[in-house]
Amino acid sequence: MTNVAIIYYSGYGHTAKLAEAIHAGAASAADTHATLYRIDAEGNIPEASWEEISRADAVIYGSPTYMGGPAWQFKKFADASSKPWFTQAWKNKVAAGFTNSASTNGDKFSTMTYFWTLSQQHGQFWVGTGLMPSNKKEHSHADINWTAGFAGTLSISPSDASPEEAPRSGDLETAKLHGKRVAEIAAKLVG
Repeated sequence: MTNVAIIYYSGYGHTAKLAEAIHAGAASAADTHATLYRIDAEGNIPEASWEEISRADAVIYGSPTYMGGPAWQFKKFADASSKPWFTQAWKNKVAAGFTNSASTNGDKFSTMTYFWTLSQQHGQFWVGTGLMPSNKKEHSHADINWTAGFAGTLSISPSDASPEEAPRSGDLETAKLHGKRVAEIAAKLVG
């Protein structure tokens, strides 16, 4: 059984919806158990979650992109991860990331770079989407990887859209495919 931990913060519910899609994709992989760990408004996770995450085969990081980087709540979690870092508890685990912002760009790649750096500090193996972009005239936000995220899942939720309206179907399907890929690669490394 492959275990995937999805750790995320969501300020308004859009990133939570993206996390649920990542979770659905990871859980759809054969012999995989996926668990969501939501960082609370104070930047904390339950104490027992740290040990559960350390037992996972893959750790997927998620946060909205605010002002060119992850939310402070995610950064607080990342700083607290120095305890498992000290014992190398997450070393050689698969890692990936996802983010959401209101704008097409919104400097989402800065958030991906933050996640990648965190994963490398922990000695993890980074897994991107592995998806070709939908970058032709006939493509729209309903298509897979319309945002052309290779390093991780990138999604757009317009500032006036509710979590019921966004992220849109193409971004959610991209998240599912990315989650499944992470689980499948983790299974290969574990097996």
